[in-house]
Amino acid sequence: MQLRKENILIVDDDVNILELLQRHLQSWNYHTFKAISVKEAVTILRDTKIDLLITDLKMPEIDGSELIKFVSEHYPQLPKLVVTGYPSVQDSLAAIKSGVVDYLTKPFTKDELKASIDKSLKPGKNDSNITIELLKEKNASYGEIIGNSEKINNVIQIIERVKNNKATIFIKGESGTGKELVARAIHYQGKFARAPFIAVNCGGIPENLLEAELFGYLKGAFTGAETNRDGFFQAANGGTIFLDEIGNASLAVQSRLLRVLQEKEVVKVGATKAEKIDVRIIAATNNNLRDMIEKQTFREDLFYRLTVVEIEVAPLRERKEDISLLVDKFLFKYGVEYKDRFLKITPEALKVLERYNWPGNIRELENVIQRAVIMCDKLIDIEHLPEHLKYSLDFSEDNKLLPLKEIEKKYIEKVLQATGNNKTKAAEILQIDRKTIRHKLSE
Repeated sequence: MQLRKENILIVDDDVNILELLQRHLQSWNYHTFKAISVKEAVTILRDTKIDLLITDLKMPEIDGSELIKFVSEHYPQLPKLVVTGYPSVQDSLAAIKSGVVDYLTKPFTKDELKASIDKSLKPGKNDSNITIELLKEKNASYGEIIGNSEKINNVIQIIERVKNNKATIFIKGESGTGKELVARAIHYQGKFARAPFIAVNCGGIPENLLEAELFGYLKGAFTGAETNRDGFFQAANGGTIFLDEIGNASLAVQSRLLRVLQEKEVVKVGATKAEKIDVRIIAATNNNLRDMIEKQTFREDLFYRLTVVEIEVAPLRERKEDISLLVDKFLFKYGVEYKDRFLKITPEALKVLERYNWPGNIRELENVIQRAVIMCDKLIDIEHLPEHLKYSLDFSEDNKLLPLKEIEKKYIEKVLQATGNNKTKAAEILQIDRKTIRHKLSE
């Protein structure tokens, strides 16, 4: 019998149950992954394409219900099957509400397990045709994209339109906004999900090597080319190649890319014969390519070939309503990794995060939460946040134009408010002395 394509993850702290389930699944020729904790399961989920989760509920440290919640939020299309030795009506209802397909009570027969797996993997259960309304019900998670703001929903709607074809897609957005997550969602939410996905950071490969790395080379094509070698395009054949920071590609590489897009073929460095290739190209950059075209550092004809479909990923400051959802994601991720538990954040600390403008976008937010998790015990509070976030204030005043003296006064008042009326601390932040603060407030 041929090995099935489905990957099944089994999670149980009882090694004997894990071995039993694995034997049953292997007898049906499924490929299995085992985890004895939620922490280990989350690691496998991040690195592996899983088609079915089978989990116990009662486990030490973090229980299975938290894993189900995590999967429902971050992998909403992944079917979930619960097996438990401690059944309860409350657990059953909670599991069903979280989207669990079936609920087995230990001990169960091999036939009962097979019936539940068949039910969970039934065609149609794993379809990725998700509406915006359904996304909101599933805590606003689409693949690895987190958010329920209008700007994120617009991105998801475009992904839904392009995921099942191989049109060339261009993703633009500031550094740290999650452009690669969008590219991965396009690939993994569509019908080509089982084909290769190859991500290439064009800015991370030296210019003289990028051409060979992308298109491959023949032995002797240049010094150090000791064997024939395929490039990233050959590795992505049948699937998707994601070219991040495409603006860093040299004009020579751009000419070769243009040929790939026009002729659907690649020529290895040192070769004369072209190879036909079937690859969807997704490109991204935080550079302004139109400015580069004017400076003649980016080919205009390549630009129009790349931008058949454009997706703009908004910076975090323009979708602050997504911050709390992203914080939950990072709290779970780093809480499990560093503390073996699910941590929470105080409303006051969350408010500080929501008023900050995040010049480094989601990457900066993730770093802040990672640090806070390390610094706290069970609850993240304002004291666990970096100093520059605590005193980051918004003085837009609904876009009113105010006299400089009035703005200065309001700024001093807000710094005092942020420091709990601690004039010494406020003077330190403002880089003036306490006497000057008193004088300016009395004017």
